[in-house]
Amino acid sequence: MSAQPARYLTAGRLAVEIHADRPAMGEAAGRAAAAHLHDVIAAQGHARVIFACAPSQDEFLASLIAASRTGHTAVDWSRVTAFHMDDYVGLSGTHPQSFRTYLREHLLGHVKVGAFHPIPAEEPDAAGVCARYTALLAEKPIDLICLGIGENGHIAFNDPPVANFEDPHLIKIVELDHACRQQQVNDGCFPNLDAVPRHAFSLTVSIFRRARHLSLHVPGPRKAAAVQATIEGPITTACPASILRLHPEATLFVDRASAQLLRA
Repeated sequence: MSAQPARYLTAGRLAVEIHADRPAMGEAAGRAAAAHLHDVIAAQGHARVIFACAPSQDEFLASLIAASRTGHTAVDWSRVTAFHMDDYVGLSGTHPQSFRTYLREHLLGHVKVGAFHPIPAEEPDAAGVCARYTALLAEKPIDLICLGIGENGHIAFNDPPVANFEDPHLIKIVELDHACRQQQVNDGCFPNLDAVPRHAFSLTVSIFRRARHLSLHVPGPRKAAAVQATIEGPITTACPASILRLHPEATLFVDRASAQLLRA
């Protein structure tokens, strides 16, 4: 891991940390998230957290687990209620490409949370799934969302064609656009475009805007255009992540590769 210092800047209300490489980015983000969870639990006795499930989150989740086990960043996971933000319609929770599988392998298999609420994406009653998950999300405020940004600027599966900054729903079924489906191939999650599902359950932009704190982790050169649009472009659904510049408590962690197009 590089020992070079991070660079810091702001974009609107969004704090941005630029780290030397993916491991440094992941370590900084994991330590910050663990410290935040520690403080939230100390203040109110519990925390409600939503996690993204993608290869871009690997380093962050590994660091979060490590940092949550010691010292001033120790986390009592039994007081954490966990959610995830999306999953492919029709995939079972044991399918290798299900995001529930990813979260078990990268987080839930290493820490014992108090409760985990999965999106049962294989159930045929999609409206019922959305209604039940909406009720769970709305029970209490969300204290932290740990997320990435897609190559097309999406957050969760809010691709530009379906993103709505004032969405009345908290979760809905969306059709994935071509760039989003191609990213799943680029990430090595599917062998080819035809294998990528066309529809998914996704939390909406509204849940991100309402959450108390956001921690974004966006490494790699294929994310550089999305990072630039998020930080320096207009606030528009053409880059759904750009709305996060208005969030009062959000930090974007990037590495040099994903920050390479920034004018700053």
